[in-house]
Amino acid sequence: MAKDAKKDRMGKGEYLEKLAPLQLELNQMARWVQQSGKRVLVLIEGRDTAGKGGVIAAISDTLNPRQCHVVALGKPSERERSQWYFQRYVPHLPAAGEIVLMDRSWYNRAGVEPVMGFCSPEQAEAFLDQVPRFEQLLVDDGILLFKYWLCVDQAQQEQRFAERLADPMKRWKLSPIDLQARDKYAAYTAARETMLKASHRAHAPWTLVDFNDQRRGRLKLIRHLLDRLPDTAIPDEAIEFPPLVGEPLKERYKGKLRPL
Repeated sequence: MAKDAKKDRMGKGEYLEKLAPLQLELNQMARWVQQSGKRVLVLIEGRDTAGKGGVIAAISDTLNPRQCHVVALGKPSERERSQWYFQRYVPHLPAAGEIVLMDRSWYNRAGVEPVMGFCSPEQAEAFLDQVPRFEQLLVDDGILLFKYWLCVDQAQQEQRFAERLADPMKRWKLSPIDLQARDKYAAYTAARETMLKASHRAHAPWTLVDFNDQRRGRLKLIRHLLDRLPDTAIPDEAIEFPPLVGEPLKERYKGKLRPL
C-alpha cells in the first residue's frame, strides 16, 4: 500500500471514539425494534476481504444476541441443492422484534456461484428474475430490508489476503476458493453490475459503501442504517435497584470442587 494511503487510514482511537455513540444509537434502535415488534433484515455483501464480518461485529457486539442474530450459511447440503433456491434462507428471516444480519445471503447466486462455476448460467438468470419479486414479498409483509455492498479495490484486497496468509490468527479466513477468486476481480465486478441492474429496486435498493478503509466504512454504514430507520429513541425503563439487606455473601463450596 502507498504511504499516503496508510497515512489516510483512520486510527483505532479515533474509530472507537466515533463508534461508541453509534453503538448507543444501535441499542436504542434495538429497543425500538423489540417494543414495536418490527422485523429488521440487513444483508451484507461484498468481495472477499471487504470487511463483512468486521462491520457485522461492530453492529452486533453490544446488542442482545437473543434479539440480534448473525446468519452466515455454509455450503448447501445435497438436499438443499434440490430445493427452491431461496428456501434455506427463509427459516432465518426475522420474527417480531428481531434483527438479522446476513454475512452473505441469497445473492451468492448472483456473485460467487456464477463466477466460480457453482451454478449454471440458467440458474443465475432465473435467480435475477425471481429476486425482486421475492424481496417485494418480504417488504410487503412488513420486513425492513437493507442491502449493503462493501467496495474494495484490488490492491487493497491483495494486501488483506497477504495479511491473512501471514497472520496465524487470520489464516482460517483463507480458503482455496478465496485464492482462486484473486484472478477473478474483473469477473466479480461484471457479476456485481449485472446483479445491481436486476435487483436495485425502489422497494429494496442497494447501498454501496467504500470499504478501502474498513473503520471509516463501518462508521458510514452504521450511520446510514440508523438514518434510514425512524427516530428510535425510547426512554430507558425505570428499574429500581435497592441496596442489599445485610452484608454481601461470599461463594461457598461443598465437596472437592473449587474454582480456578
